[in-house]
Amino acid sequence: MSKKPHIAIIVSSTRATRFADIPTAWIKAQAEARSDLTVEVVDLRDHPLPFFAEVASNAWAPSQDAAAVAWQKKIGGFDGYIFVVAEYNRSITGVLKNALDQAYVEWAKKPFGAVAYGSMGGANALGHLQNIGVELQMVPTRNNVRIGGGDFFKVHPGFGGSGKLADIEGSITPSASAMLDDVIWWAKATMAAKA
Repeated sequence: MSKKPHIAIIVSSTRATRFADIPTAWIKAQAEARSDLTVEVVDLRDHPLPFFAEVASNAWAPSQDAAAVAWQKKIGGFDGYIFVVAEYNRSITGVLKNALDQAYVEWAKKPFGAVAYGSMGGANALGHLQNIGVELQMVPTRNNVRIGGGDFFKVHPGFGGSGKLADIEGSITPSASAMLDDVIWWAKATMAAKA
């Protein structure tokens, strides 16, 4: 197979004061340094979606809302995903949950990894995301990036941090490499299976 997997980096927080832009730029640079995939940032700010109100998942009935259909078309063009996951009150953001619910067919049989962050490294949010992904017939990777504890506060500008993930690269680069390896391996496997 000659086609490189095309992977979306999905930014899951839409707050004006979000931290997400820092890890998004960092993981994008990590991915672009490789020659075995292409990446594109997909920011949920650019895809305002209504709360899910369809008669059913698009696995069972076509979506009627134009924004939902546009979202499905956008994410359907990728071979896998990397979610930049903020942890809000021990789970994923509401806007990410809604974006996941607005599609089904497009997510199915595709891999995803994550860059999760929060005081506990986004562990609860990542666990919830993986459970949701399994229900959507996605393939969650074992390896993911978790930015938590002292590293999180060291770089988060809102807590007096530097705003530079370069300050903690020694902690997170190995897990980023492993996660990207996993996403690419599963993307190639699922692309081949679908072909």
